[in-house]
Amino acid sequence: MIGLVQRVREARVEVGGHTIGQIGRGLLLLVCAEPTDTEMQAERLLDKVLKLRIFSDDAGKMNRSLQDLDGAGSPGGLLIVSQFTLAADTAGGNRPSFTGAAPAALGRVLYDRLLSLAQGRHPQVAAGEFGADMQVHLINDGPVTIPLRVT
Repeated sequence: MIGLVQRVREARVEVGGHTIGQIGRGLLLLVCAEPTDTEMQAERLLDKVLKLRIFSDDAGKMNRSLQDLDGAGSPGGLLIVSQFTLAADTAGGNRPSFTGAAPAALGRVLYDRLLSLAQGRHPQVAAGEFGADMQVHLINDGPVTIPLRVT
């Protein structure tokens, strides 16, 4: 499973001009399932995201996770958006191939599972809409953008 984490000051996702998910300070997670992924990869990706220490502590060092922000006054938000294009392969030319992404049915199951797990483990979770034409708005904080891949 592929993830791209962006530390944000705020982020929102729109479908058809309507905001369907929105967070303040926290993490935007773009996620793509691959054909051999199972629920285990979704669980491991979520574990990594929730524990990833990319927020500054009192000394200004990246030493706090999304979960640690709760102790700093308020929980950070987690916005999860499906993005099959993370599996793009451009080795064969200029037009990307997306054969590395899971078929839509599997991708939806794993995205829904990841979202359900996140909602059970974190107090502030928002989401995009699987398969929709989405517009994602964000203010990247830092910027901090980290690619993740769990197998």
